[in-house]
Amino acid sequence: MSNALGATTSAGPTVFVVYGATGDLAKRLVMPGFAALAAADLLPEKWILIGSGRRAQPVDAYRDHVRAGLQEFGKVGDEVVDSILPGLRFAGGGFTADDPGELLDAVRDARAEIGEDAQLVHYLALPPSTFQDYTRAIAAHGLAEGSRVVYEKPYGTSPESFEELDQLVQSVFDEQQVFRIDHFLGKEATQQLHVLRFANRMIEQLWSNEHVAQVQIDVPEVLGVDDRATFYDETGATLDMLVTHLLQVAAEVALDPPADWTSDALAQAREDVLAKFRPLDPAEVVLGQGSGYQEIEDVREGSTTDTFVAAKVWVDTERWRGVPFVLRTGKKLAESHQHVTLVFKRPSNSPQKDADAAPETLTFTLSGNGSVFAGVTARRPGVSDDLVPGKLYLDLAELPNAEPLPPYAALLRDVLIGDRALFTTSDGLRDAWRVACPLLAHRPELLPYEPGTWGPDAAEEIAAPYGWLTEQHR
Repeated sequence: MSNALGATTSAGPTVFVVYGATGDLAKRLVMPGFAALAAADLLPEKWILIGSGRRAQPVDAYRDHVRAGLQEFGKVGDEVVDSILPGLRFAGGGFTADDPGELLDAVRDARAEIGEDAQLVHYLALPPSTFQDYTRAIAAHGLAEGSRVVYEKPYGTSPESFEELDQLVQSVFDEQQVFRIDHFLGKEATQQLHVLRFANRMIEQLWSNEHVAQVQIDVPEVLGVDDRATFYDETGATLDMLVTHLLQVAAEVALDPPADWTSDALAQAREDVLAKFRPLDPAEVVLGQGSGYQEIEDVREGSTTDTFVAAKVWVDTERWRGVPFVLRTGKKLAESHQHVTLVFKRPSNSPQKDADAAPETLTFTLSGNGSVFAGVTARRPGVSDDLVPGKLYLDLAELPNAEPLPPYAALLRDVLIGDRALFTTSDGLRDAWRVACPLLAHRPELLPYEPGTWGPDAAEEIAAPYGWLTEQHR
């Protein structure tokens, strides 16, 4: 399970409402996550999932839609799909504060079927611009009390819109009811970061500015944005990745030991260290836009949206003071990977005298099932005294009885059982926006780069003196 000790609570009867049920997000991520839970036998014994949408349609049509989506994105067998479909319902007619459409009747009927005390989970698989309207509608129709609500990212698109949304959400829900999703925190390998660190003395002893010279969080992508250009052009790399995922992963790396291993304590430790992140200096940020981006359909003419960002972040704690955290992400780059790398200082009495030799590193890959490898220096076997780089490697998928869940499945499971360890808090997100504020107010010049490269040349200086450590990962 998701917290360090493993969640053991089972979810009781649950009515799960997916708003935006026929949209792209539900098709690509939410329903495949739900199917993965079914395949792992982790759904509640009694459940009903209600798809909510503007247009009315027969339930069989919705089930056919879900089946087609799972066949394309689900990575589960037909028998799993067949087991899910009978639990699906559909409520058309939209859902607003003035008109609930068919949803109230659908929720009432679902509870009559599986239990009047069934918990209610709202999942807003919707554009962020609609979050306030749906929050008001949930409150207006008496569906807030005792329920749980999941907000997709981004939770606000600016510091001002974040505060406006959060004030409304806090007036409708108790904080313990709110789950602000960040699927990077749901990754199996991200969850391993604090476990591998705190459960292994040889790693924990190195986890500070005494030994670490630089931390790299590097998430380049070869893919573009053609399939979601409308959404991306309103956010860009900074809002889509830096303010959300990358700062949260940086906090996961930088946190001090939690008070205990409960989910609340772990979330609190991440929140505490985010409060110590220094606001970004725009002079230590490079923004780029890939050549050809403005020609993509649905991208605004003359768009100044960044498709690349590299930034240097400083963490003002005793453990990390003086160590730069360098973050990079972008579209249509030379390679796709998701790495967290600790670059270590060279030992003062090292036999390695080549100043240009590869540094000692410890890298965690966040993609797939995850892996850990250490870049070390060794003597070349034989009669030579040459020192050469080597690698120690652990594939987490090869651990005994490893059965990793996809990130969305893990997060959905945590929503069902009420485990908030891997969800961003209101205060934590507020600090993320605080860190980003100077950059948003004083954006540096947008630099061009060619697809298939590593972005603007100026970004290399962000990771100096080591440069972005990509060669060792090939």
